[in-house]
Amino acid sequence: MRIGIDLGSRKAKFALLDGERIVRLADHDTVTFYKRYGRLAEDELELDLAASGIFSADELAGAAVVVTGYGRNTLSLKGAKVISEIRAHVAGALLQTGLRDFTLLDMGGQDTKVALVREGKLADFVMNDKCAASSGRYLENMAAILELSLDELSSHWEDPVKLDATCGIFGESELIGQILRGHPVERLCAGVNQTLVTRVMPMLKRFASETIVLTGGVAQNRGVVRLLEEKTRLTVIVPEHPQHNGAIGCAKFGDPGPGTGDR
Repeated sequence: MRIGIDLGSRKAKFALLDGERIVRLADHDTVTFYKRYGRLAEDELELDLAASGIFSADELAGAAVVVTGYGRNTLSLKGAKVISEIRAHVAGALLQTGLRDFTLLDMGGQDTKVALVREGKLADFVMNDKCAASSGRYLENMAAILELSLDELSSHWEDPVKLDATCGIFGESELIGQILRGHPVERLCAGVNQTLVTRVMPMLKRFASETIVLTGGVAQNRGVVRLLEEKTRLTVIVPEHPQHNGAIGCAKFGDPGPGTGDR
């Protein structure tokens, strides 16, 4: 048994693997999870996983634990091996898709990662963790302005209203202006989704592949998937568990066998 933990900016994700079989997945709000079950001791993060109820006592006693964390703020977790986000997400995508050659696009709560995978190994990558305008946080803010759920926002991609602002803050003002012009909400939603795709295109063009594997919470946005397919004219694959991909990759990384995405 192996446990993987992805301490994301918005959600803490957990995976339990037995070989390559996913036994259990779970997630919690990151801040709430830290408050309830975490503490710092000599600059090491200690998580009371037993109290959380995610894993049984036997699972915790017998499993290796591998963890990754958001951006450059990864903390040392007592009793666990720590790996980089990009290696965790590549390992998760390899396990979930079975592919060996692809471009990984991970769109999380506050950052975006693009990685080139060749013959099952990480070849190169680029990250945007300076601005949340190409992440799930942008979608959350725009959905709030439109007074819609994220699920409703994600269901529109046709005839998008053009939104040009490259900054999340300016984008909010621009969206309000387009609302005042009387555009239908469906076109406004499509415009928001299109803007997200437009912002990640320069990163994707650096690592050309025939296939894009889309992971992270944004992968659940159907409109983004459709617009990404239209814009790139490539096959876009969303794994079964896109939001837990990093946690799955951490657990897979604990496997001493090949296929973990190491150079």
